[in-house]
Amino acid sequence: MTAQPFAVRSARAAEAAALPIGALIASATAFGLIVAALGDDPFEVYRLIFVGGFGSWFSWENTLQRVAPLLLTALCAALPAQLGLAVIGGEGAFVLGGLAAVEAAIFASRAPAWLNVAALLTAGMAAGALIVGAAGILRAWRGVSETISSLLLNYLAIAVFNQLVEGPLRDSSDLNRASTFPTPQQAMIGTIGDSSVHWGLAVGLVACAGAWAVIFRTTTGFSMRIAGGNAQAARTVGIPVGRLIVGACAIGGAAAGLAGAIETSAVYERANNSLVAGYGFSGVLISFIARHNPLLIIPAAILFGGIGASGGLIQRRLGLPDAAVTVLQGCTFLMVLMAETYRGRSLYDLVLGKARTS
Repeated sequence: MTAQPFAVRSARAAEAAALPIGALIASATAFGLIVAALGDDPFEVYRLIFVGGFGSWFSWENTLQRVAPLLLTALCAALPAQLGLAVIGGEGAFVLGGLAAVEAAIFASRAPAWLNVAALLTAGMAAGALIVGAAGILRAWRGVSETISSLLLNYLAIAVFNQLVEGPLRDSSDLNRASTFPTPQQAMIGTIGDSSVHWGLAVGLVACAGAWAVIFRTTTGFSMRIAGGNAQAARTVGIPVGRLIVGACAIGGAAAGLAGAIETSAVYERANNSLVAGYGFSGVLISFIARHNPLLIIPAAILFGGIGASGGLIQRRLGLPDAAVTVLQGCTFLMVLMAETYRGRSLYDLVLGKARTS
């Protein structure tokens, strides 16, 4: 009797690992075929991706700089996913969070440094929570698809961002591009030791660990997973599904807004269109690869941070456009979605069927 449940659990664990790994292999193969069709050597591209992302300490620094926002934007998708929601509003939360953070820091520029930083981070989280929390409210109260509403709210957030940065909040002394006034120096987030990696990486790692603890070690997380499995049954036993939906979306949005705030303060210094870099959409992909497990988000974010860091090297060595790595990410997203259709239908089903008939 004990061997059968163990076999089922083993098959389920093997499936959970095999599907994302298989999706990554399939996407790399598809990308290689595209590269070959363009007349380049796909194995050389793979080598350059490794060298550019992980081949030296300089490469690792570039990779880890990109990992910091990816960790937090992935949580924007992973937290609502515990309730069975597909939220893709991280991009809008990210850019509005960055804009709100800069303006809050400028407003509080005469305050002590610690209060200035607190204002920056709080404003970023509040803006992100507002934009993604709105999708949660629409889902909980009106039954509107959170996928559609969060996608549309992305475009609304980016439009508002562009209007403000190019209009009333623009620094007219910056002739290179439309930007806000710079973040006060005392509110800038520094780097870790002598490296070029900023403290946003540590914030992201702590956030992922904290999210995992809440989801898998608290009654609130257990309620979220119950509601994600069967919302009607959860309501029957008294679980406040609506409040959990709004709360998960708002906290996920706050994480993406925090990413925008940190990125603006630590990297860009100003809010400009460089913030619209696709971190929110990449976070969705990373969350799916990690099966919405906050701890697994960490290695997935490192992988995609390395892929992003290698774009410049591929462009210099092979003449491919810097955006070639975006094609790889697109292939990965398609393969991950295809792999999800086989979830619970392959090895797990076979073992479960044998267990039931024996």
